[in-house]
Amino acid sequence: MSNSKSKVKGNGKVSHINIYSSVPDPEVVERPMRRKYSADYKLRVLQEADTLKNPGEIGALLRREGLYASNIAMWSWQREKGELEGLSPKKRGPKEKSPEELEKRIKELERDNKRLKRRLDHAEMIIDVQKKISELSGIPLKKVEFDEED
Repeated sequence: MSNSKSKVKGNGKVSHINIYSSVPDPEVVERPMRRKYSADYKLRVLQEADTLKNPGEIGALLRREGLYASNIAMWSWQREKGELEGLSPKKRGPKEKSPEELEKRIKELERDNKRLKRRLDHAEMIIDVQKKISELSGIPLKKVEFDEED
């Protein structure tokens, strides 16, 4: 089956018209965007939904706004509960830590740092003793050079 139609022009020439030219591009977006609604928008939609009384009017509102009935139900539940901030989109991701938690973590890391420095000093002292013993006993050691970063 061909994707074009033939049409005879007034001059007798035949032209081909692509019948699928009006078909939208089927390309799917790689990752859909999450819809976010402001608190003002949610309250406006809820107030409008509250004024509707006839059957089918809420359905028309939902279709017009591109919403689901669950959106209205959740928003009205949040409004009744008094969570006005719950009507605005929530910040996603890890929560920020309080200054007390950060202070506690800093003290913990400083304590660990001191402990590790003591262990390093002890290990270096043991290595120095081992070097002196190897020198006294005549056992040659390989010289290893370390960078400042090591």
